[in-house]
Amino acid sequence: MQHIVSTKSLSRLWRQLTFIPILHNRWLTDDLRASLTEAITQVERGHRGEIYLVIENHLPIAQAYRTGCRERALDLFGLHRVWDTAENTGVMIYLNVCEHDLEVIADRGIDSCVNEALWQALTDKALARCQAGHFAEALLGLIQDIGELLAQHYPDDDISGNELANEVVFLR
Repeated sequence: MQHIVSTKSLSRLWRQLTFIPILHNRWLTDDLRASLTEAITQVERGHRGEIYLVIENHLPIAQAYRTGCRERALDLFGLHRVWDTAENTGVMIYLNVCEHDLEVIADRGIDSCVNEALWQALTDKALARCQAGHFAEALLGLIQDIGELLAQHYPDDDISGNELANEVVFLR
C-alpha cells in the first residue's frame, strides 16, 4: 500500500463549506441504494471476499483542511472494520460526492494478490464515469469488477459467510 502524505488545502476546505448536498446527490435515490445493495449481495456469491460501499457527501468540515479523500477512506476503512474479515479480503469503495473522488481500499489479503496498477485502472475507469455524471453505472460496474477479482483469488468454499453488511453506507 502506498504512503499517504497529508496535504493542507484551503480550496478543499472551501469546497466542503460551500457544498449543497441537495443539488449534487439527486442521483442517489432509494431505488439506487437498493440496487447497489443487491449488486453487492449478488456479486459476493461465489467468493470469500467482502465488498463495502461508503458514499459521503463531503468531508467532515473539521477535517477538510488537513484531510484528503484517500486519508478519509483509510480512516473509514478502519472505523467500519472492513479489515476485520477472516482472510483479510475486505474491499471498501469510497465515493466523495463533493470532491468527485473515488477510492478503493483493499485489505492486505486481496491486496497482495492484485497489483497496484490493476486497482488503479479499476478506480480510474469508475472515476471517469463518475466525473461524467454516471455515478450509478460507475459504482455498479466497479462492484462487478471487484467481485470478479475476489472470485478469481478467493473462490467460494461453501463455508464462508457474509462478514460485512452489504447495505450502502451513506454519510451526509
